[in-house]
Amino acid sequence: MMAAHPAPPAETLELTVADMEIVDRLVEERLAARFETESFFWRFRLISVETFIMGALVLVAGLLLKQPTMMVLRASVLVAATCFATGLTLLLLSAWAARTLTRLRQWWRR
Repeated sequence: MMAAHPAPPAETLELTVADMEIVDRLVEERLAARFETESFFWRFRLISVETFIMGALVLVAGLLLKQPTMMVLRASVLVAATCFATGLTLLLLSAWAARTLTRLRQWWRR
């Protein structure tokens, strides 16, 4: 025998279509802010992995070509540092552009 669904409490709020639109807009804004933050951290992780891979590739290639060890180490560190700096610059610029576009969109709606 199946249990009957309990009746909603008497003080339950009835939402109108206008209220639902406000709720939808608030949920969308919160989700957008959360996804923007999460995408920043995912991009940072990607830049870190790419930095490591580029440095390791230069190191392995230099050692396989029997170049002087110190020169290869210096080159791999330089390549990794440059890769990280440019990736971080692009990451910050893209985050700034996304934030600016979001603010412009919000300003335009008003």
